[in-house]
Amino acid sequence: MLIDEIKEILEKNGYNVDSDSILRIKTMIESIRDDNQINKLDYIINWFKEKREESDMIVEEVGINELDKWDIENETGNITHDSGGFFQVIGVKVTNTFDREVGKKGWTQPMIGKNPGGILGIIMKRVNGVPHYLLQAKAEPGNIGKLQLSPTLQATTSNLLKAHGGSKPLFAEYFDESENAKTIYAKWQSEDGGRFHLKSNYNMIVEVEDNEELKIPDSFIWVTLYQIKQLMKIENFVGPHVRGIISYL
Repeated sequence: MLIDEIKEILEKNGYNVDSDSILRIKTMIESIRDDNQINKLDYIINWFKEKREESDMIVEEVGINELDKWDIENETGNITHDSGGFFQVIGVKVTNTFDREVGKKGWTQPMIGKNPGGILGIIMKRVNGVPHYLLQAKAEPGNIGKLQLSPTLQATTSNLLKAHGGSKPLFAEYFDESENAKTIYAKWQSEDGGRFHLKSNYNMIVEVEDNEELKIPDSFIWVTLYQIKQLMKIENFVGPHVRGIISYL
C-alpha cells in the first residue's frame, strides 16, 4: 500500500511517523491527483463561471442613512441593527503601539464589533473511498465577481437564530452535534484583527456516511482537496473561509 511504502521510507530516514504523520501522508496523496468521482476540474470551473454569469444580484453603494433597519446611535455613533444582532460598527482607540509603524502615538479607527462567532463548516463525504468536500457558489455583496466558492455552511449566530426573519441556512443541522455526521475538525479561529474586534468563528469539517443521501441544490458542488488547491490558483475564485478551513488538512 502506498501509505505504508511512504511510511517505511520516512522511518528509514529517521522520521518518527505517528498518527498525525499518517494523516499528513493521506492528505498529501489526496492533494496530488484529481480523483473526483463526480466532477472533473474543467467542469467545476465552467459550472462556477456560469453561476457568476447567471447571478442577478445587484450591489449599489448607498449612504448609511439609507440602510433599512440599521441605525446610528446618537450617544456613541455606533452603527447597529434593529434586532440587536449581526454586528455593530464601533470605534476603538489604540495606544502604546511601539511595535507599529506609527510609533507610540497610536491611532483611532472604526471596527466591526459586538459580533458573536458563527460557524464556517464543510461537509465531507467519501465517494468510492475518495474524500469529497461540498462547497457552494455563494453571493456576497463585497465579493469580487459577486460569487466565490464558499463553505457548505457560512452562517453567523444571527443567521442561525434567524434574526433576519428568513430561513435557517441549508445543512446547518449537520454542524449541530448531528447523528448524521462525524466531526473531523472543530476549532475556534480568529478573524482579521485589523477589521474585526475580538471576533472568531467556529471552523468545522464534518463527515457524513458514504450512503447518506443529501439533497444538493444547484448552487452546491462536490470537489476534492486536489481540486480546491488547483482552484486557488485562479484569482478571486475560492473564498477566504474555504482557504482557512482546508489549511487544517
